[in-house]
Order: sequence, then C-alpha cells, then structure tokens
Amino acid sequence: MGVELWLIRHGETEWSLSGQHTSTSDIALTEHGRQRAVELKEYLNGRMFAAVLTSPMSRAKETCAIAGYGDVAQVDENLMEWNYGESEGKTTKQMREKYGPTWSVWTDPIVDGEAVEHVGERADKVIARALAAAGDAGQVALFAHAHILRILAARWIGLPATGGKLFGLGTGSVSVLGFERETRVISKWNRGFEEGE
Repeated sequence: MGVELWLIRHGETEWSLSGQHTSTSDIALTEHGRQRAVELKEYLNGRMFAAVLTSPMSRAKETCAIAGYGDVAQVDENLMEWNYGESEGKTTKQMREKYGPTWSVWTDPIVDGEAVEHVGERADKVIARALAAAGDAGQVALFAHAHILRILAARWIGLPATGGKLFGLGTGSVSVLGFERETRVISKWNRGFEEGE
C-alpha cells in the first residue's frame, strides 16, 4: 500500500454550517457533526495508523475521539486552522461587504491574522512529521480543519499554499495522499458520508 496520509476533517459545527470563518474560536460539533464522526468510525473500522495527529481544537479532537483514536492521538499545534484575524466569525459575504465583491481569504491580506505562506510552512512541518512516523509503508491520520488540510494537500503535490483554493473539502470527510511510484499524488479526495458521496 505504501506511505499514505489520511486527512480527516472534523464534523460539522454551527459555524461551518453558516459559513463563518473558524480558526481560534473553539466551536463545538453539532449533533450532526457527532453523527458524521460515528460514520467515520464505521468507515475507518479500527484501521491501524503508524501515528494519529490532531489539531488542538475541540472540534478536531472530539471527531478523532468519536472515530476511535482519541487514546492514541497526539496534538500537533501545526494542524491548527489558518488564523483568519479580523475575518474570524465572519462569512465571506460579510467580508465582501467591507472590502468589495472579490474579497477572498486566498488572495487578500489577512488583517491581524496569518499569511497563507505561513500556513503552508506549518503544513510542510506536519508532512515532515507524518513521513517520519510513517516509515517505509505506514499510514498516518491527520484530524484537522478545511483550510489547513487543503493547504497541506497543495503542498504535498508541490503547489504553493494558495493552491489549496482548488480543493473543496466537506465536514467529516476523508481524503488520502499517497504515492504513485516516487510521485506524490492525491489518491482519494473529499469522501463524505451523505447519500451518494
């Protein structure tokens, strides 16, 4: 099977449902978010990972625990979501009312927050840690958030951090990064648990 990084986005929260930017605010899972974590547990079916890393935020840690990995997970601060600064708790629509119709977290300065390139540097550190833990053929699970995981996928395949804008990622989803021979690839992306996903 070879080395794989399993990217697991936390379940739904009230803010992910409303489209509010959520990084440092510790928003709890909704009941639906907890149910998605139960479905993750069924899908993962006790899969053995060389390491399980999680964001320190409760929405990621709770998803990890419900999925059955809370007792082996290690917190990695580099899996924190992108610090959105002044856009924390606001929707893109609200930010566009202030800054204009083309505002995007991917292309505009993040006032009082974190530059996308810095998030990319954190993603690179997570990748290095995961590869070290995986050894020659192990699998590593990463429980985290939409933007950090999208940026991590971009960095995995050699794109700049802003390349994360090209990858949509639903709550409670599973994606797998791996290798085709020596080339880093996206093996599976955004596997959800709704009808037909």
